[in-house]
Amino acid sequence: MEALGTIGQLSRSVADIGAAEIWWRDVLGVPHLFTYGNLAFFDCGGVRLMLSAEPEGPPQANIIYFRVTDIAAAHAALLERGVSFLRPPHCIHRHADGTEEWMAFFSDNEDRPLALMSQVRTG
Repeated sequence: MEALGTIGQLSRSVADIGAAEIWWRDVLGVPHLFTYGNLAFFDCGGVRLMLSAEPEGPPQANIIYFRVTDIAAAHAALLERGVSFLRPPHCIHRHADGTEEWMAFFSDNEDRPLALMSQVRTG
């Protein structure tokens, strides 16, 4: 099995995505990567931070995302070890250059969320 890679992303719930994006980008000076719907992504020294505006407002569970190079292989290997996924790996976003963001969500032994993440270059 491919070993889990570095932590690729952390998530944090916010009440107002617009205000949070401005604060993280302009006040803290964290490099803004992109915004998609109610999600804003920032680069925190190589670890991606995802801010998520929740309809009911914060707080929600934080998620640890593990980078993998081959999400299908990592998913299959973890399934064989008894990990239960919410659904198979799926594309959650396509960037302008065609790179796709793929995720697969599962829970730890205490039912807290974890995820695999992979960037897939197409074409």
